[in-house]
Amino acid sequence: MHAHIRPHSFVVLRLPSGLLKVVEIVPNTTISIGKFGSFPTNHLLGRPYNLTYEILDKEDGKDQTELRVVPATELHEEAIRSEEAPPTEGTPDPAVNEDAGAVAGVEFDIVAENGEVLMRSNRLTVDDPSRQALSMEEIEELKKAGAGSGKEIIAKIMAAHKALDEKTSFSLAKYTLRKSKKYLKRFTVLPMDVSMLGEVQVEREGHRVMDIREEAQGLIGAWANIHYGGACQLQPSDTQEGAFVGGGRWLVVDETGGLVVASLAEKMGVLYPPEEEDFDESSEEGDDQPQDEDMADAPAPEEQPEVQATEQQSTTAAPNEGADTSTQASTAVPTRSNHKAIPAMSAPTNSLTLLHAHAQPNLALLKYFGYDAASPTQSPSHPLYTHLKTLSWLQLIAPEEDVAYAEPEFVSPEVLSTWKSGKRGTYWRKRRRWERVKRVVEETRAGGFDGLVVASFMEPATILKHTVPLLRGGAQVVVYSPTIEPVTELMDLYSRERKTAFINRTINVAPSNKPFDPETATERERKEFEDDFPLNPTLLLAPMLQTSRVRAWQVLPGRTHPLMTSKGGPEGFIFSATRVMPAGGRVEARGKFSKKRKTGVEEKTGDAAEEVEKEAKKAKVEELETAEAIGTA
Repeated sequence: MHAHIRPHSFVVLRLPSGLLKVVEIVPNTTISIGKFGSFPTNHLLGRPYNLTYEILDKEDGKDQTELRVVPATELHEEAIRSEEAPPTEGTPDPAVNEDAGAVAGVEFDIVAENGEVLMRSNRLTVDDPSRQALSMEEIEELKKAGAGSGKEIIAKIMAAHKALDEKTSFSLAKYTLRKSKKYLKRFTVLPMDVSMLGEVQVEREGHRVMDIREEAQGLIGAWANIHYGGACQLQPSDTQEGAFVGGGRWLVVDETGGLVVASLAEKMGVLYPPEEEDFDESSEEGDDQPQDEDMADAPAPEEQPEVQATEQQSTTAAPNEGADTSTQASTAVPTRSNHKAIPAMSAPTNSLTLLHAHAQPNLALLKYFGYDAASPTQSPSHPLYTHLKTLSWLQLIAPEEDVAYAEPEFVSPEVLSTWKSGKRGTYWRKRRRWERVKRVVEETRAGGFDGLVVASFMEPATILKHTVPLLRGGAQVVVYSPTIEPVTELMDLYSRERKTAFINRTINVAPSNKPFDPETATERERKEFEDDFPLNPTLLLAPMLQTSRVRAWQVLPGRTHPLMTSKGGPEGFIFSATRVMPAGGRVEARGKFSKKRKTGVEEKTGDAAEEVEKEAKKAKVEELETAEAIGTA
C-alpha cells in the first residue's frame, strides 16, 4: 500500500462527529465536508496518512482556504494536562474530615477505603438550557464572523455557562467533547484499506456485504490459509488427472460486492497497484506504440503486420497445455504478434478464481483499490488484472451451453489481410476473449485448488457439491454465513454419524445387501440416496463451526457494560473443514495388539495349558516320524 496520498486514489475522512466520508483525490478540485467547510484537493496530495488537519478561515486576498496540521500535543492536550497537573492546593485532607460527604458541603457517591473522594455526584445538578447565556443567534453570529478556528467559539460557550462548576469531571468531559464535535473544523485522513472499507460498508449498507466484519475477515483468511503463493511452482497432481497443485490458487464465491476478494487479495499481495506506477500522462501522449499495446482487447491499427503461419500458437496457453504444444502448433488459430500486450487472467500462480451467477461479476468495491473489472481501459499493471480470474456457474458446470465458450469462426490470414483495421480488431478481440474464457474454464475444471472460500446467499450445500471435488488433498474449505442455520446444516451433512452411514451404505455393506451404485440404481433409489446424502461426507474432515464479534464496552466504576449505541446486526458464523481424499475399497481396522499379562491363578492355568499343548505337538511329530519310517521300510 502507498505511504502517501496519490492522485485518483480513495481516502477516508474521519469528521469531528465521528462519521466516515469516502472521497476520491481528484487533482484541481474541491472537497466539501458539509457544515465543517471545504478545501482544495491539492493540499492533500503527497502528504502522509493518519494526520489530522484543521480548516482555517480564508484570509484577505486569498480565494482558497488553507489547512493546518494539528500536532499530537494539541490533539491530546486534555489527557496530558490531567496527567501532569499537580494536586489542587485547596484540596482538604480526607484524614481530617471523617465524613467525606461534608467536604466543601458537596455530596459524594464513590469514596475510597481511606476516605478519599473519588467521584462527585451530580444528582443535584439541574441541566437547564437557560443556564447557557449565549443564544443560538449569537452562536451563529460567532460562526459567521469566523471567530478563530472553533476553539474560541467553544471557549466562549463554556465561559457563558452559569453552572459549569457544578459539573463532575465526567460530565464536563462529555460536555466539552460534544461541543468539539459540533464546532471544531478538523478531520483525519485515513487510508482506504480492506479493514476501513469493511467498517464503512457495515455502517452504511451492512446487508450488501453480508455484515461481514473485520474479525470475520481475519478468521476467513486464517482458516483458508491465505498467503502469498507466487514463490511456489505448479506440479502435476497425483490424485487428480490433468490437474496441477501448488502455486497458491484459491477458489472464491463472493456475493459481498468484492469485499471478500479484496480481503484475500490483500493477504496474497495482489490488491494494491505497484508503487512505481506514475500517473503522468505525458509519456502516453508521445508513445508511438499502437493503441492496443497496453490493452489486450483493443482493436488493431492498420499498420499491424500480418501474422505468419509460424506464429499461430497463442501465447496465453495454460500451464497444463504445455505438453501438447507440438500437436497444437499446426492446428492452432493465428494470433497477433503483440509481445508487449499483457493477457488478462494469465497468472499461473498466486491467483484467485471467482465464481459468479451473473453475466458479469459484481466487484464494485474493488474500484477503491484502483481496479475496475468492467472498464475497458483498466491498466494491465494492476496485479488483479492477471491474478483475478472470473467465470460463471454455467461455464463451470456446462461450458458447452455458454456462448462465450463457443469458438468464433476461423478466418484465414489471406482473407484477414483484405479486411479493414476496425474489422480485424473486432475479430482479434473475439479470438482473445474466447481464448481467455477457454483457458480459465479448463484450468478451473481441472481442479487442484489450494482452498475454497464461500460468502454467498445461496444454499451452501449446492455450492460445495460442485466445488469441493475441485480441491486438492489438504485444501481448506471456509463458508461464511451471517446467520447460523445454513452452516448448521453443513455441520450435519459432514457429521461423523452421516459419514458412518454413508460408508456402510456404499463400501462396508453387509453380505446380504449390495453397495449402492449410481450407474445401476433406479431413479427411485437414486433419489432416496440423494435425499439421505446430498453431499459426499467423506470428502471433508474435521468440520468446525465458530463465530467471533468484537464489542465495545464502557468501563466505569460500577457502570461497566456494552455500549448502548453499538450497531446490531447478524453475528456472522464460519464453517471450516479440510479436504481429504477417501481411501479406495473396504475400510478395515488393523494393528498389533500386545498380549495381556496374566496374574495369579490365571498365570498357572495358562502355563499348564501351554505345557499340554507342547506335549500334544511333540506326540504328533513322533507319530509322523514313525509313519514315515514304516513307509520307507
